[in-house]
Amino acid sequence: MSERDEPDPKLLGQMLIEKGVISEDQLRIALVEQGKHHLRLGKLMVGLGFLTEGAMRDVLSESMGQETVDLSRVVVDAAAVKLIPQEVARRHQVLPVSLDRNSRILSLAISNPENIIALDQVKALLGEDYELHLLLAAESEIMHAIDQHYGFELSIEGILQEIEPGEIDYPALQVGVTEFSQPVVRLIDALLSDAVQRGASDIHFEPEHSFLRIRCRIDGVLRQQRSLHKSYWSPMAVRLKVMSGMNIAENRAPQDGHFSLRLSGRQIDFRVSAEPTTHGENIVLRILDRQKGIVPLEDLGMGDKELGLLEEMISKTEGIILVTGPTGCGKTTTLYSILSRINTEAVNIMTLEDPVEYPMPMIRQASVNEMAKLDFASGIRSMLRQDPDIILVGEVRDQPTAVMAFRAAMTGHQVYTTLHTNSAIGAIPRLFDLGIHPEIMAGNIIGVIAQRLARRLCLNCRMEADAGEQEIRILGGNSRIYRGKGCEACDFQGYSGRFAIMEIIRLDEDFDDLIVRGGTLREMRNLAREKEFRTLAQNAVQSVRSGMTSLEEILRVVDLTGRSA
Repeated sequence: MSERDEPDPKLLGQMLIEKGVISEDQLRIALVEQGKHHLRLGKLMVGLGFLTEGAMRDVLSESMGQETVDLSRVVVDAAAVKLIPQEVARRHQVLPVSLDRNSRILSLAISNPENIIALDQVKALLGEDYELHLLLAAESEIMHAIDQHYGFELSIEGILQEIEPGEIDYPALQVGVTEFSQPVVRLIDALLSDAVQRGASDIHFEPEHSFLRIRCRIDGVLRQQRSLHKSYWSPMAVRLKVMSGMNIAENRAPQDGHFSLRLSGRQIDFRVSAEPTTHGENIVLRILDRQKGIVPLEDLGMGDKELGLLEEMISKTEGIILVTGPTGCGKTTTLYSILSRINTEAVNIMTLEDPVEYPMPMIRQASVNEMAKLDFASGIRSMLRQDPDIILVGEVRDQPTAVMAFRAAMTGHQVYTTLHTNSAIGAIPRLFDLGIHPEIMAGNIIGVIAQRLARRLCLNCRMEADAGEQEIRILGGNSRIYRGKGCEACDFQGYSGRFAIMEIIRLDEDFDDLIVRGGTLREMRNLAREKEFRTLAQNAVQSVRSGMTSLEEILRVVDLTGRSA
């Protein structure tokens, strides 16, 4: 998109300042960067983290008198999509949204309504029989919707047919080769794009004796996507290792790497792990989608009581808040959501992670580095000299890290960290095991959050059903439950998306006294019950009763044995 197609950068900048969206300093920085990179000012400021695409869209809408559309809340007309080829839609960042068959008006989402070249090409494709109704949308929303409504399946099939008869050109798999010059390069890109489009968190490339299995973890559950002949795997593995910065000649030792791609109009980061197995190298990619990494607290799925309790806890200016649970239960997402809520210019937030998963504006983020002898304990000690208000420690794994985390909490800082325990109350004996004295714990722990992630029933195909005897016994008398039938919208799984089931306990003076006295786990549970503490099992059962999820899903992620109604 050329520079002449966008509004005058200085006028746009002044408008954003008047709306209070950015500061004059931020505009100056963006204008300097624009002179270097010749990008559109709005897109540049979004990339710098000065404002969101939604805020940019709203300001442009008001200034240009242009109607906007939120593509995440629109049902796109398949007949409209057929009018514009995918290649044109991608090149010009446009998406046909709906078609009025009577008036022959095509509603077209576009990121820049002043892009004359894009509009002329679309009009040439449609002919004189159609009129255009323009809707302003964010670029990443358009690209994501293009992925969703045009899809990648056919392109993957076409690439596979193209590879079958030919020899593999291994030198062409190296970084720097012209895009799409080699079918294997396109195949990997298409598979990664397809996984991102499906909302996968991980992609598994698993070689067997005579075939390659490709599975994606979607909503916490692995689903097989494709099976390819074993002959495809060698060039695919080379391409993935080249992209990740790994040694392509090494296939007998584990390796780690990472890379970034711009997919669906936004930057996606991939962490890559290669592990030698009996049938060849097994490669797993963790997908880190920055757009999905920061979820507003209200959208995590917790109940009103838990949300109010959590907001009360994060309002305290000093002490430690622990998030517990097994690997993959969303602890990092919860912590990032909390940081996003409290991230303002008035506080200095610093994090120490292993590694940094989602870059956040204004927050000072660092990764532990064994080569530089920067572990969690020494990293916290170093951060305390940086005048922080809030510190996030990725994980408390050992006594030195735990001691330093509590030392930070005792010296007037708010500290967030994670711990591997099965319940919120179980964090207390775990800290005992790590060597933290009861006198140090008392008064310095604000609260503990334990959580699990459960799949949410698809709203398009969710249906009421009669509960069986065992289900009635578990649910405490409910005779009606919900199940997912499976439809095209949820890829016939019956579930779409996930939500957090939490138990939150705030430690008050009564708990502090019990901790100092060395109270047992049973005494702590009894005290929590007196304070109307709601357990994971109770909140999980409530989510079934309300129709958010199914009992089968809850039994998969939460232990309901021994629960009280």
